[in-house]
Amino acid sequence: MTSKKFSRAGLLAIVGAIALAMLLSLPTVHVSYAQTPDATAPAAAPAAPAAEAPPPACDAKTLTNCSPNSGDTAWMLTSMAIVLMMTIPGLALFYGGMVRRKNVGDTVMTSFAITCLISILWLFFTYSLAFRAGTPFIGGLDRAFLQGIVSDITKGIGNPNPLAPTIPETVYSMFQLTFAIITAALIAGSFAERMKFSAMLWFIGLWAIFVYSPIAHWVWGPDGIFNSANPDAKLHVLDFAGGTVVHVNSGTAGLMAALMVGKRKDTAPPHNMVLTMIGASLLWVGWFGFNAGSAVSAGMQAGMAMAVTHIATATAGFTWMIVEWIMRGKPTVIGICSGAVAGLVAITPASGFVGPMGAFAIGVAAGIVCYWGVTGLKHFFGYDDALDAFGVHAVGGATGALLTGVFAVEAYGGTAGLLEGNPGQLLNQIIGVAVVFAYDVVVTLIILKIVDMVIGLRVSEDVEREGLDLALHGETIQ
Repeated sequence: MTSKKFSRAGLLAIVGAIALAMLLSLPTVHVSYAQTPDATAPAAAPAAPAAEAPPPACDAKTLTNCSPNSGDTAWMLTSMAIVLMMTIPGLALFYGGMVRRKNVGDTVMTSFAITCLISILWLFFTYSLAFRAGTPFIGGLDRAFLQGIVSDITKGIGNPNPLAPTIPETVYSMFQLTFAIITAALIAGSFAERMKFSAMLWFIGLWAIFVYSPIAHWVWGPDGIFNSANPDAKLHVLDFAGGTVVHVNSGTAGLMAALMVGKRKDTAPPHNMVLTMIGASLLWVGWFGFNAGSAVSAGMQAGMAMAVTHIATATAGFTWMIVEWIMRGKPTVIGICSGAVAGLVAITPASGFVGPMGAFAIGVAAGIVCYWGVTGLKHFFGYDDALDAFGVHAVGGATGALLTGVFAVEAYGGTAGLLEGNPGQLLNQIIGVAVVFAYDVVVTLIILKIVDMVIGLRVSEDVEREGLDLALHGETIQ
């Protein structure tokens, strides 16, 4: 009975919040981008067509009333689609195969619901907070409700975001949305099989606003305090596609959630390794859009990012398999899939800055270090990181971020690393990882505590024993 009351209260609160957001948005909604002709006015005589000069090409110096690059735009549209595929269905299947049968529905539902929730918040203000100019710590609200993002489509003229000068801002916004979605969805792996669905929605929504948005702005925002492309940044941290913003961020939040919710009452082996393999395969394919797409153009850097992504992933998966074979006597499907994901995670921050042999070294390191992260580290501290979000993503993301400072090649990404005589870059990477970790720990714990006090984080013992699928969603897998 208590669970039902909390569920209804949580649902009513969510509905009320959405209604309030819609009410507040009304004053900012523009009825039309063009004036509607007056039907009663006499028709004007047709004017002779005037010769118009074609709009200039969009680039770093021309950011208004310009024509986007069609090749870059096509590649980024493709990247956006396959990065979205990483969450639905990729991550949903990857996580769904690793939980018990009675919780598969809740697990895949979580990925799907997070996709919807983060997309709505992106429309309201999180895109603007993360990727528009404001302060070194947080962006502005000039793109709240995506106002002003549409230019003259009929003439092929756009006003791109300075962070992606050759593509329409709509495309850049949607591409970055898919990163925000998967970052939030990754967190759920740590608290799988025991958190209330309503509590999950509130936690993820608040976390996206108060943790993801500012950290994304620090590292990638045009005036971010850590943005390596910002000449005024206090610290230049190399993070090509999300080692700190996505992986250290999500893995750390997952660990805090696992600690706050507590251990599961009972555990069991993954119920379907085939689902996990399919999910891992979709993640691997989608990651080419994730890393190569982060070049925001169809050029040389995108090509190198794609190559090193594949090299590191294959190396990490094979390394994990060998380590597991040595340590436990048998290689497993779950193990090699986890190793491949660890490689994808670790190469993410480095993908635009390192070469093939650097990617190989990062892959070997990821396979070894992340295996330790999900076995030795977890068992030593005794936390229940259900699907190893911290052990793979935070540990792998930090490993990749630090090794970026070692293997970065100036000819590939414009910045030299330790091996090319720039030890200061490794120090920058260490500080960047440490600051993101510390901020994430503090703010995530505050959000979790507030949600726990208001509606409670964890399901009852009866619900956990029965399974979240039937108790929370009224559905079961046959």
